[in-house]
Amino acid sequence: MKVAVVGKGGSGKTTTAAVIARTLARQGIPTLALDCDTNPNLGLSLGVGEERTERLIAVRDAVDEGDEEHAGSTAELLDRFAIDGPDGVRFAVVSAIDNPEPGCP
Repeated sequence: MKVAVVGKGGSGKTTTAAVIARTLARQGIPTLALDCDTNPNLGLSLGVGEERTERLIAVRDAVDEGDEEHAGSTAELLDRFAIDGPDGVRFAVVSAIDNPEPGCP
């Protein structure tokens, strides 16, 4: 299952995404939460904390600036750029997914 939460600014997308991710993970469903926002706060809403969220943002920025290479596959993205959050949610901050494997990561 793939779920995307979209809407206008201030409509509660981040909070909704965090609640959905943690609820699914608590039910034993493998859950990956990707924060693609230009102002990424999903890590805070998931409960991973400010320091860990800021580190992921720094990695995302390094990729954007060319100081770090993009991941070539979903598995590589998870290995290099994701962390484990509360309730078993796997979490990453990303900006673009170039040439993903068939399907959406």
